[in-house]
Amino acid sequence: MNKIILFLFLSSILRFSSYGQNINKEKIDQFLDVLASQDLAMGSLSISQNGNLLYQKAIGYSSIDKKTPATVSTKYRIGSATKMFTAVLIFQLIEEGKIKLEQKLSDFYPNLPNANKITISDMLYHRSGLHDYTKETNYPEWMDKPKTHDKLLEIIKEKGSDFEPNTKADYSNSNYLLLGYIIENKCKMPYAKAIDKKITSKLKLKDTYYGSIFNINTDENISFKYSDNKWNTVKKTNLDIHGGAGALISTPTDMTVFINALFTNKLVNKSSLSKMKNLIDDYGMGLFSNKYGIETSFGHNGRVEEFYTAVWYFPKQKLSFVYCTNGILYPRTDLIEGVLKICFNQEFTIPFSKNYNLKPEDLDQYLGRYSSGQIVVNCTKNNTKLLIESKGKTFEVEAITDNYFMNKELGYFFEFNPEKKNLLIKETDNIYFLKKVN
Repeated sequence: MNKIILFLFLSSILRFSSYGQNINKEKIDQFLDVLASQDLAMGSLSISQNGNLLYQKAIGYSSIDKKTPATVSTKYRIGSATKMFTAVLIFQLIEEGKIKLEQKLSDFYPNLPNANKITISDMLYHRSGLHDYTKETNYPEWMDKPKTHDKLLEIIKEKGSDFEPNTKADYSNSNYLLLGYIIENKCKMPYAKAIDKKITSKLKLKDTYYGSIFNINTDENISFKYSDNKWNTVKKTNLDIHGGAGALISTPTDMTVFINALFTNKLVNKSSLSKMKNLIDDYGMGLFSNKYGIETSFGHNGRVEEFYTAVWYFPKQKLSFVYCTNGILYPRTDLIEGVLKICFNQEFTIPFSKNYNLKPEDLDQYLGRYSSGQIVVNCTKNNTKLLIESKGKTFEVEAITDNYFMNKELGYFFEFNPEKKNLLIKETDNIYFLKKVN
């Protein structure tokens, strides 16, 4: 899960006690510009405080084939960040007395597995046990095709339950797809209209709306995956199959307005927000929490195709942070880490800002065999070149900052910690931890 990876990777890096409004915008510019110049990242970033926009910037392209540069108005598919909107609509209905957290799924879909045991609360907390309709269902084959509500309900019914309701938490898109259907039932309108009426129109979010493969407009992005030394277009999803689980399109700037409005009680009351923030087994209701040093943030990540979204709010600093990307090569967690370190005045070296003319003896601290149990790599050297060998293949890596190397062609990044004798291997949004064994 993206949230867990982000938590593990960032929890130890930030040790801040205060935040000033004068963020180092020039340094953030330099960081993003160097990633763009190296063709390592594409995306858009917005940062606001107290509802006031402090920073926004876009890098890369919305269409590589047409060489169309991304702008701060370019729209992104936000994937599971949609779940925050769905949770807000549910709590609005609760405040209106139209639904209850304890209400059973059987009131709406009695034929689904354990429907008489599953509550609205269970679905919000990912504690229903319902199998994720995007897993073990040949999803890649039908992700671009339309499917009716009935067909998706049939898929959920056929896959059954993974565990008894409210016995544990396990992320499942089926929960929020069903919550979106329940919203339609109670609002007596399509989910798209409910979003517009109860959230986007209220906040004047002109660039946030329900999307599908059929309504892509000129300001929307295409997502790309890096392989064979170039960015390649990936298969488009029919977003309508994701509904309340992941069908929204937005911009980072709109998303900062949304998350700020949520935490200033412009969308739900204090009691509802408190319930959303309350964690059980690290899950909130439509929200996750990340601990950065002594500070806490709330929000949600999202992914659909090669679009990735990170939406986080720091209540103490009243700081909203949103990054959306349509193509990752430089690890997303590293990009977010770098920006946050700059925001909170932490020490941070911009990659490629030094010329690393390493001597053969400089590489000795990295040499050896590293293993995660499943992944094994051998690090050797050839004069001044560090070599990585894995699965019978050997390749060179280049230093981009202290103890950090990359092979752009393969899309792998290697962060060594010689003192602790470990190695992090990073690939877009994945992180693998290896220990030195000899």
